[in-house]
Amino acid sequence: MKWPSNRNIIWFVGISGFTVILDQLTKNWMLDLIFLPHRQLVLSPFLNLTPVWNSGISFGLFRNQQVVGQLIIPVLALLVVLWLFFTLYELNFLQRCSAGLIAGGAMGNVIDRIRFERVVDFVDVHIGDYHWPAFNLADSAIFLGVVFWMYAAIFMAQARGEKS
Repeated sequence: MKWPSNRNIIWFVGISGFTVILDQLTKNWMLDLIFLPHRQLVLSPFLNLTPVWNSGISFGLFRNQQVVGQLIIPVLALLVVLWLFFTLYELNFLQRCSAGLIAGGAMGNVIDRIRFERVVDFVDVHIGDYHWPAFNLADSAIFLGVVFWMYAAIFMAQARGEKS
């Protein structure tokens, strides 16, 4: 197994660490702002801050399966973070940044599972009565990390004339 360079490690740890810190700060702020007085803040006709405790995974799947939420998901998240770390040497710059976002988001949600046995979600995007499942900054970081990773893997490889 090849060890990533110091520069790759710095980018990975810096982006993932910044993501975790920002995620935890926003969640703690939301706990004080909307969870403890349990209220909803309407920011616009399509965006609310709504307190949601998510014991499941994405979109609330497996919310009634405590073993999945408290044991399996955190272990899988840690394995993904380790895999990302040890593949840094193979990645281009955008993929390394993406890996940091994915790892930081995963770790932010693992911290919630350790602290609360569930994840703090609060961003409620909706159109009329249709609501997208509530999410948080960690979820957004994971999503953006995957989007940037795919962009780098597909379009940047095509620009270099490689197969993706």
